[in-house]
Amino acid sequence: MADQESPGAGDEARRTPQGELARKLHLLLDVAVAERGEALTFPEIRAAMTVRGVGLSRARWSYMKDGNGRLVQDRPLLTALADYFNVDPEYLLSVEDIETPEMVGRQLEFVKSLRAARVKSFAAKTLGDVSPETLEIIVEYLDQDIALHPRGGSAVD
Repeated sequence: MADQESPGAGDEARRTPQGELARKLHLLLDVAVAERGEALTFPEIRAAMTVRGVGLSRARWSYMKDGNGRLVQDRPLLTALADYFNVDPEYLLSVEDIETPEMVGRQLEFVKSLRAARVKSFAAKTLGDVSPETLEIIVEYLDQDIALHPRGGSAVD
């Protein structure tokens, strides 16, 4: 999940309140993957909601993440999710394009750096017999691409 652009939250979905909520949830899930090194599972999220006194069905979680179905405006659920992901509840309660919380923004930059490092490492292993000059050119290209796409996209996208 962390290596994909928010499934179900593409350009069309982002134009809806449901799509905006899905986009925000995927950002938070990506940050969690970066911190833990593995994706969160639905049972983990459901258990965290239960501890906070809120129920969450797999179907509801699925359409929240996919950005389809009706808009979830359940304040206790969104507040509990925000608490679990350690962000201001307004981040999930608001469907307007509010500023990404500073901590999430920093963590997303970290995720982007991790992804770039994995690509560089893979390229170095795969292209082991390539000259140092060629590897330097590849690294420069990747660094430029990262700088040109600060939201995590790439020229390949």
